[in-house]
Amino acid sequence: MNRNYREAADYLASRICARPATAVILGSGLGALADLIADRTVIPFGEIPHFVRSTAAGHSGNLVFGTLGGREVLAMQGRFHYYEGYTMQEVTFPVRVMKLLGVQNLLVSNAAGGINDTFNTGDLMIIRDHINMLPNPLIGRNDAAFGTRFPDMTRAYDRELIRRAEAIAAARGIAVKKGVYVGLTGPSFETPAEYAFYGRAGGDAIGMSTVPEVIVARHAGMRVFGMSVITNEGYHFADDYVNDGSDVIAAAGRAAAKMTAIFSELVGTMDSL
Repeated sequence: MNRNYREAADYLASRICARPATAVILGSGLGALADLIADRTVIPFGEIPHFVRSTAAGHSGNLVFGTLGGREVLAMQGRFHYYEGYTMQEVTFPVRVMKLLGVQNLLVSNAAGGINDTFNTGDLMIIRDHINMLPNPLIGRNDAAFGTRFPDMTRAYDRELIRRAEAIAAARGIAVKKGVYVGLTGPSFETPAEYAFYGRAGGDAIGMSTVPEVIVARHAGMRVFGMSVITNEGYHFADDYVNDGSDVIAAAGRAAAKMTAIFSELVGTMDSL
């Protein structure tokens, strides 16, 4: 095992004095959930050994520990992206550190463009599967301390967690979609032809993150739940249509309360898995 993982985990263990079973990664404009964490300890990424810095808009760049839904939780306010110039090992480094801290369940979120023409801006999509168009983070020598050389991705997104999230949403009267997330490198937004292509390939929403972390989490044996906030409609293009990063963050922020409600209650059910 690369000793950098252990050094980062040991540092965090000295700061949080606990072994949370659940971690959450919060995407663009979705960091508000971390504000609901009680008794929180906030650790900037820059203070954690071997963590890189988040340079993307809408990512605060903090690790937050505390309680959510009555359970101890570790939350990343922001994440690292391949398009920032980081290697896949740097992008996914926090996930393996989480594993060393005892994390068993990983909840991931992102802002995504809708390519399913039944999706509208502001919708929530539970990720049931993904299409990976990013470099696979497991390329290279396998680290057997974390997992097997050829991890199964048949059920990358845990079916029981999906079932629970759907039940929580229904009980709260929150409409949710379910679909396939396509992960691309970015940083350019997709062309109309690319939106159409990935829609025909089976995608429902498209973005620039999430899949690498999910692959590494599944390699390490974690249960994973994922949700996208649909921030634009990539299936009809008026003459004045423009994809804009600030609009994406604003749309994610408007839908964040609904996602936060589902995540908070879902975390509270983790002890019964």
